[in-house]
Amino acid sequence: MTREELKERVVKAIEDNKDIIIAAGRKIYHNPEFGYKEFETTKTVSEFFKNELNVEVEEKIAYTGCRARINAEKEGPKVAVLGELDGISCNEHCDSNEIGASHTCGHNVQIAGMLGAAVGLIKSGVYKELDGKIDFMATPAEEFIELAYRSKLKEEGHIKYFGGKQELIRRGAFDDVNMAIMFHVLDTGDKKVLTGPVSNGFIGKEVKFIGKEAHAGSAPYEGINALNAAMLAINNVHAQRETFKEADRVRFHPIITKGGDIVNVVPADVRMESYVRARTIESMIDANAKVNRALMAGAMAVGAQIEIKELPGYLPILRHDNMEKVLRKNLEYIGLTEDDIIEGGDFTGSFDFGDVSHIIPTLHPMFGGVKGALHTRDYKIADEEYAYLAPAKAMALTIVDLLFNGAEEGKEILKNFKPTMTKEEYLAFMESNDKTIKA
Repeated sequence: MTREELKERVVKAIEDNKDIIIAAGRKIYHNPEFGYKEFETTKTVSEFFKNELNVEVEEKIAYTGCRARINAEKEGPKVAVLGELDGISCNEHCDSNEIGASHTCGHNVQIAGMLGAAVGLIKSGVYKELDGKIDFMATPAEEFIELAYRSKLKEEGHIKYFGGKQELIRRGAFDDVNMAIMFHVLDTGDKKVLTGPVSNGFIGKEVKFIGKEAHAGSAPYEGINALNAAMLAINNVHAQRETFKEADRVRFHPIITKGGDIVNVVPADVRMESYVRARTIESMIDANAKVNRALMAGAMAVGAQIEIKELPGYLPILRHDNMEKVLRKNLEYIGLTEDDIIEGGDFTGSFDFGDVSHIIPTLHPMFGGVKGALHTRDYKIADEEYAYLAPAKAMALTIVDLLFNGAEEGKEILKNFKPTMTKEEYLAFMESNDKTIKA
């Protein structure tokens, strides 16, 4: 069978089954769950693979999440298709649930796209004609939130890392994966897709300022005001901003999660969370050292103590041009033109897929079909068929190219690929950012 015939069969299978793909996306959209709590969403994905595709599923791959494998007996390279399970907090959105969770992150679209790619390859029978293995991974906890909950999971030994793909790397889920692909959604305006994005990485922080309580009205001079220490610390970071190179795209955006206990007592226990983001690993380390210095100076200024809990965050997402070339052919195949495509994107946010991109070749386009900024009340899915089906087709067709004819294109990419980090180097870097600093 020719490559063209295989692609035609994949696209037809997706079109013929679009109702079940869209229904899965809608179901997940209306049942958002936060990271490492995606029990129902994992069940939805698992049941889809079992009931619709007759494929066995491995569950709880990283506390939650699941994976389905096809072509496991074949000798060629393995491509993993990923989709993210978790929602984000956006209380203001019209479709947020009683705890403020929503899929204004678009992860329900990712999962539906991953399922759609599986439908295209499996229901068409095309996977049997390919010379390589394919995994479909529903991954947990991409949004770096609810740090106290994740700290508890870590203390109990359920996880080590707060990001789902970090945890999967640690557990060996990518040890036998040669290439990985996924997508995000984005309001692309009058365009259809953005290719080749790059992003910031970050180091996470939980900060505790420790003062001394006293009666705030009658004897504040007997206390040490931890809230003042925190305010000074934030201003100290502001004073550092001119020392950050513009090319490094440094960001520091703290929130005070506890400002004291009661108004009538000098705050003695003040908590802060933040990320230190930057474009490269080197600039992340540099900016983080400056931020820590500024935080400690705020505490020192009023005689408070400080504990800075460093949390391994995400690495910057890398662009792999050889993978982009394969995608580009298939964007054209599904009818997109040069005028529909944004070439390159600069994101100062972060994706835990960036960690994977340092170890193996990856692909991470951003598809349209949605309107409004992600994580806001304005987000909505504007074109369901495009949002769910176009990425499903593009990813499935890309896999056909990578694994067709003895996996010729996939093997060529792997031959020329040099990882930025080995898994061992990656885990060592993560360990270096997993510590508590006291002053």
